[in-house]
Amino acid sequence: MSKSIKVFAPASVSNVGPGFDLMGFALESPGDEIIVRRKNRSGLFINKISGDGYVLPTDPKRNTTTVAIQSLLDKYDISDGLDVEIRKKMGIGSGLGSSAASSVGGVYAVNKLLGLKLSKDELLEHALAGEIIASGSLHADNIAPALYGGFILVRSYDPIEILKIQFPRKLFVSIVYPDIVIKTCEARKMLPLTVPVRTAVSQAGNAAGLINGLLTSNYELIGKSIIDSIAEPLRSKLIPCYKEIRDAALSAGALNCNITGSGPSMFSFSRSLSEAEKINKVMKDAVRRSGYKSKSYLSGINRVGPKVIG
Repeated sequence: MSKSIKVFAPASVSNVGPGFDLMGFALESPGDEIIVRRKNRSGLFINKISGDGYVLPTDPKRNTTTVAIQSLLDKYDISDGLDVEIRKKMGIGSGLGSSAASSVGGVYAVNKLLGLKLSKDELLEHALAGEIIASGSLHADNIAPALYGGFILVRSYDPIEILKIQFPRKLFVSIVYPDIVIKTCEARKMLPLTVPVRTAVSQAGNAAGLINGLLTSNYELIGKSIIDSIAEPLRSKLIPCYKEIRDAALSAGALNCNITGSGPSMFSFSRSLSEAEKINKVMKDAVRRSGYKSKSYLSGINRVGPKVIG
């Protein structure tokens, strides 16, 4: 039996316009790496964290990765001693599902290492336990795509039900991550408790249109449906260069350009790799002209979710 395992878990884009807390998709890159090693001593320990700028807690009871793992161990009454190493490969608070990737990577690694043979449906509740620590609320639009891969819809939270949505093979994602700090828990406080009926109807129409566009490979419909009438108008105020990024992406041919999660990262869809590369460049240039540094990513949609890499 193996003594250690190394897993990659992908970043993800959540909300996807009108799909607030309901829609998300996994990225091919970036993603976190989680290493889990067996130990003779009992208990769950964090051996090392890198790439986090020394901001993540090393207390297993407060870290998303180990909280998720402990939830799994508790449910199945497992007492094996485990050391966990977390290698962060994306910004914390980037809007790219950093905490979700680590939570998913942790439970996926332990499932494989200990030969538990649990399904992804069975792993979901434990990954969510880790995500709650990070955001302070239950939402699965980062966890689910990171775990299942592809494009997902959270049909229900009570009970939780995840649906996978087919999407065009030639759908590319350009992402820019400005050097701006936005905390998910703070961004959620901006949201209204109620919305006008007209706004709710518009949001539902766009969500339905987006799903139809994905299923039928109707790129024009995808583009005009990725409109968020509830969260994005408020959260865009947290990104000083929001308009500049969006205008640049649209001028370069993006289907649309939106905030991913709580931000500050923004994503654009396009239908070819060459278009995506061009859009990536102009988005990054827009951030630079606004006086900020940034990172950028170019990706297809990751169809498999986490995987063993060592």
